[in-house]
Amino acid sequence: MNPAYYSLLHVFSLFILSAHTFMAFANPAPENKKRTMIVTGIASLLVVVSGVGLLHKLYGGQFPGWVIVKLVCWLGLTSLAGIAYRRPHLRSTLAIIALLLTLTALVMVYIVRTM
Repeated sequence: MNPAYYSLLHVFSLFILSAHTFMAFANPAPENKKRTMIVTGIASLLVVVSGVGLLHKLYGGQFPGWVIVKLVCWLGLTSLAGIAYRRPHLRSTLAIIALLLTLTALVMVYIVRTM
């Protein structure tokens, strides 16, 4: 399959994951929890599957170092929606952490990878 399809799926599912994570920060009502956790779980799975597929297509099975940082950012961002429902008083701190994780992942792919 064309790497552009993997890239499109990766970016789109990351957008959905981020949007629903910030939605959990904005309104951590218990009635929204099930739907948000389902959507973030599916989006997270699509992020990792499309990312590994893209990595395989572009690097032929090699594992560059910046990918480890992106995996840590992915794990952190994936966990934040669930934490927002358990600890709603930490929403502002969690939002800052989510922004920093997203910025770190973007720096890894657009600056470090191209060096």
